[in-house]
Amino acid sequence: MTDAPHPFQLLPGAPDSPVLLHVPHSSRELPPDVREGIVLGDEELALELDHITDSHTAEIAAAAARTAAVTPWRFVNRLSRLVVDPERFPDEREEMRAVGMGAVYTRTTHRAELRPAGFDAQPLLERFFTPYARATTAAVDERLAAAGRVVIIDVHSYPTEALPYELHGEGPRPPICLGTDPFHTPPALVEAARKAFAPFGGIGTDSPFAGTYVPLDHYGRDARVTALMIEIRRDVYMREPGGPAGPGLDALGAALAELIDDAGAARG
Repeated sequence: MTDAPHPFQLLPGAPDSPVLLHVPHSSRELPPDVREGIVLGDEELALELDHITDSHTAEIAAAAARTAAVTPWRFVNRLSRLVVDPERFPDEREEMRAVGMGAVYTRTTHRAELRPAGFDAQPLLERFFTPYARATTAAVDERLAAAGRVVIIDVHSYPTEALPYELHGEGPRPPICLGTDPFHTPPALVEAARKAFAPFGGIGTDSPFAGTYVPLDHYGRDARVTALMIEIRRDVYMREPGGPAGPGLDALGAALAELIDDAGAARG
């Protein structure tokens, strides 16, 4: 592993765009001192990163930003989710703690040891999780001030075959899964996504992954913040588990751009 980049980056869009693409799981980078706290050997770690990383999703978001009529804003995590997972609850509300994959992972995708027993997660939460949460909150506040509303589109991918860590892996695994929230996801946003991603065939909702990302300061409180998670099955655009992207990447970027434009223009 090389020296890590800045932990996250806010890439500016059009001044009046309400759309914020959130790309939390696309990176494989770990700071050297964080790598030292992981018990896996280098080959084991590389394979774990193949499985856990939402490979090429930053490139899909970038392609969409280039194509959209009105450029969205992008908040991109530049570190691996093996450092911290910024989308997990940092406390007992997080159901993935049951398999050692809360805000700081202690187990792998195959439920093997990732960090030693008794590992103290607090330093990683203070160093990485809290600043990330503050920055996403600030980005949402800035879009609210500029546009009066925010549409967060969370860009993810998932493997064709369920991995052992998945708590709800027995359900459907469509080419495109839309993750929703009862408070923050209006029906019109779901319909816009269904229309935009229709060329990819089956589109499901909340299976195998449910919900979407909203900063905790706004979550369940501010109806001006709407949100939708786009989960793309990896065989649609890449060779699994961690191979290169194929032609599906550009098609996905175009579909995401269509959703961005619809969401940016629509109200409610």
